[in-house]
Amino acid sequence: CVSQVRDSQVTRSDGSPVHALVVDNEPRLAEVVASALRYQGWATTTVGDGAAALRVAREKAPDVVVLDVMLPDMSGLDVLAQLRRERPRCRVLLLSANDSLEDRLAGLSAGGDDYVAKPFNLEELALRVRGMLRRAGVATENQRSRVVVGDLVLDEGSREVSRAGDAIDLTATEFELLRYLMRNRQRVVSKHEILEKVWNCGGGRLNNVEIYVSYLRKKIDCGRAPMIHTLRGVGYILKAGDR
Repeated sequence: CVSQVRDSQVTRSDGSPVHALVVDNEPRLAEVVASALRYQGWATTTVGDGAAALRVAREKAPDVVVLDVMLPDMSGLDVLAQLRRERPRCRVLLLSANDSLEDRLAGLSAGGDDYVAKPFNLEELALRVRGMLRRAGVATENQRSRVVVGDLVLDEGSREVSRAGDAIDLTATEFELLRYLMRNRQRVVSKHEILEKVWNCGGGRLNNVEIYVSYLRKKIDCGRAPMIHTLRGVGYILKAGDR
């Protein structure tokens, strides 16, 4: 199992987080894709049909839409056509179980910016979306970016961590685990999700997660208000310590 490393962040030109809309009638798949994009530091919304996708696009003005071609109420290509009329600058990546040349050409000809066939690799999908946004000038890549939760600061460029101004020395795995928890602050993440996203091996040993969470607690929470909390039988959540 190898920990994932990401030393740059794609943001809007003003530095605010990219907003991604994920449209798929399989809720579990939509959440997996959204989770991979949240790991990039982005805001995400998931919906399961075309009508909801168009409504959210009007209300929240996403920068990018990951759009399944097969939806229960209408064709994803019809959703794409409407998006192009209403939000021409929004980038759209099409997902489809069909991988024929004709289907790809149809999707791209309809206005899709990229086309990915199912099943797909999450890391590749995230890289494609990042590149798509950069090429379109919708977002820029920052080589140094900071994640801040309360008095805890993680610098992704220098890989430095501090709390209340005090430097905290972390191993590479501890850093990746803390970054994932901070990127998903205020959200409970399961041990299985952590294994998949941090160690990149969903079938690994769950006690590895428990061990590294205990390591982090000793360094992050020792002598301070706790930030890493356990929900027994569910997972972990990181939130700003009580003052």
